[in-house]
Amino acid sequence: MALFSKTLDKLRNGLRKSRDKIGGSLMTVLTLGRRIDENLLEHLEEQLISDDIGVETSLRIIEDLRSAWKEKKIASSEDILPFLKQDLINCWPNRERRLILADSPPTVILVTGVNGSGKTTSIGKLAHYLSSQNKKVVLGACDTFRAAAVEQLTIWSRRTDVQIVKHQQGSDPAAVAYDACDAALARNADFLLIDTAGRLHTQKNLMKELTKIRDVVARKIPGSPHEVIQVLDATTGQNAVNQAKMFNEAVDVTGIMLAKLDGTAKGGIVVAIRNQINIPVKFVGLGEGPEDLEPFDPETFVEALFS
Repeated sequence: MALFSKTLDKLRNGLRKSRDKIGGSLMTVLTLGRRIDENLLEHLEEQLISDDIGVETSLRIIEDLRSAWKEKKIASSEDILPFLKQDLINCWPNRERRLILADSPPTVILVTGVNGSGKTTSIGKLAHYLSSQNKKVVLGACDTFRAAAVEQLTIWSRRTDVQIVKHQQGSDPAAVAYDACDAALARNADFLLIDTAGRLHTQKNLMKELTKIRDVVARKIPGSPHEVIQVLDATTGQNAVNQAKMFNEAVDVTGIMLAKLDGTAKGGIVVAIRNQINIPVKFVGLGEGPEDLEPFDPETFVEALFS
């Protein structure tokens, strides 16, 4: 219970901007004691869409509400928020949010994302999260094109006390990935986290390079990568969904790590991602420190978003 309270408080603080926006807008519609009717549902639909939950998701939620209303499961405005919370929680089955682990170590996690999304910082946080569970972690610095990217990941390796494999800036990323696999195997690592170049999803040659890294890793460690996690910047809203769709076409993204959730009023994007691209959000970033990464928990998230 104490752990839940700590996590809930952290999420509440991080989601303050989103909660002020979403909660405030909902309260303007859900007048206490008001009976549910089509006019109320239409106003609610407009508010949900404007809160970055997305058109498709908002329409589905409203249809669920309409069905519950017609079946007399709900009758007045105060029934809507509890129903809405549970409807959102049901979007995320527990099994989808767990990290996919290798049958035998190391579990290889390929991390992707555009420049500026918080990708390298998120990898550092993930390394801290795993190592704090007494897991041996190796980092592969395959973002060899961006200036200072290798240096940034090296700093994170020191902060989190995990090993790193790196080459000089401008080196072949696939060659670094190959050596990182060798190192992870030789050192009996539990996890290998591979930082890939912050490639723009509109640049086909860079997407091909990402695919090359994936193929090299798969040959070196059969069955890998076991996870392909994309880091998305929550502050970009619906643009993050578009990025995820493009990356998924190139490398079959298995999970989302949502960064900068504490700095945005676009918390509803978590719901939009789940419904529009059907890729589970596995972690959320709520600050700049090593410990500021939380496994995504729908109940805690929804409670923090509306309370």
